[in-house]
Amino acid sequence: MTVDITVVLISYLLGNISPAILLGKVHGVDIKKEGSGNAGATNVLRVLGKKAAVTTLIIDILKGVAAVLLGRYLCSENVALICGIAVFCGHIWPVFFKFKGGKGVATALGVILTTAPVIGAATLAAALALIAVSRRVSVGAIICAVVFPIVASLYNSDLMIWSIVIGGIVLIKHRQNIVRLFKGEEPTLNFKK
Repeated sequence: MTVDITVVLISYLLGNISPAILLGKVHGVDIKKEGSGNAGATNVLRVLGKKAAVTTLIIDILKGVAAVLLGRYLCSENVALICGIAVFCGHIWPVFFKFKGGKGVATALGVILTTAPVIGAATLAAALALIAVSRRVSVGAIICAVVFPIVASLYNSDLMIWSIVIGGIVLIKHRQNIVRLFKGEEPTLNFKK
């Protein structure tokens, strides 16, 4: 039991590692005060450029992967699921950055890909297609957050509550994006750049 709690705590702290905030500091920028103000890869792309955005995306995904593997191999599959939630929450509400982190999409992707690879791959493919068509990362995140719990529950009923928690938090974190989408004010990505 003590080992389980320790591993979950480590997972949460792993989520606290914010490449967006740290790379911003390296460049003399407070990423939380620039662009959309979000500590995620999309805002890093707009503010710091492609290299920093790719680095942010990879590290955020790997955090999710590492936390699930940590729980799986040191404890059990059930603990791995909890570690996935913990790293996800650590990214969104990092104690090291006054509980102000990113929206958790990339970290959630790493968690999902490691927990249920088939669902993760399908979710990633759907998100990329939606982003390509809409030219908005938020559209891919929002729609996948709604569909993911349904698909996950059908794939494995044990994942129902777990997937609803992840999908629900992603939706809550994107509430301002949803409002902007309805108003037609959500910014688009320029793929040529």
